[in-house]
Amino acid sequence: MDPNHALPANIFRRQDETPDAEFYHHPRFVTHIDDAAIAAVTQLYREYFAPDTAILDLMSSWVSHLPADVAYRRVVGLGMNAAELAANPRLESYVVQDLNQQPSLPFQDDEFDGAAICVSIDYLTQPVAVLRELARVLRPEAPLVITFSNRCFPSKAIAAWHHLDDRGHLALVQQYLVAAGGWQAIELLDRSPRPPGRSDPLYAVVARVASR
Repeated sequence: MDPNHALPANIFRRQDETPDAEFYHHPRFVTHIDDAAIAAVTQLYREYFAPDTAILDLMSSWVSHLPADVAYRRVVGLGMNAAELAANPRLESYVVQDLNQQPSLPFQDDEFDGAAICVSIDYLTQPVAVLRELARVLRPEAPLVITFSNRCFPSKAIAAWHHLDDRGHLALVQQYLVAAGGWQAIELLDRSPRPPGRSDPLYAVVARVASR
């Protein structure tokens, strides 16, 4: 069965369909949202990720935006660039993997207590398959925090992302979770810094793994 069966395939097309490994070959030691939006991400992590737990930072890079004053038992990163992941001080370990080529996660069932996808969900061409895998590797009731703004690498974002506004992006990510199954208590949040217009907006979709 096609894991994206509920969504038309053409919405996942991209302007640049060359292998993602080529695009991410060179490290980019930059942040993709401004400081105020980063602070909003960190606040979400503070609210949803309990101290002394195991966290999976999916589509990670050289910074995780986790609260500096909170100690986690374990933080594992999965991303596209080894140099960026190696430079991330919060990661205990990391995996280099292209989720668009291989959406299966190299982790055990119920291995993590929470997971984050920060400003990257718009690049996934098999998001339903990835979210199904996340539901497997997270324990029941564990939170997933997906954040995004209005910035992206245009050539690598899927077609649907370009055609939707912020409200549409929230609805699309919710649809991914519903199609994947195994998720409950889905929240659509606008955590944009106030007053609006002075910094990057910040939106989040938060869900918890359903009981099994």
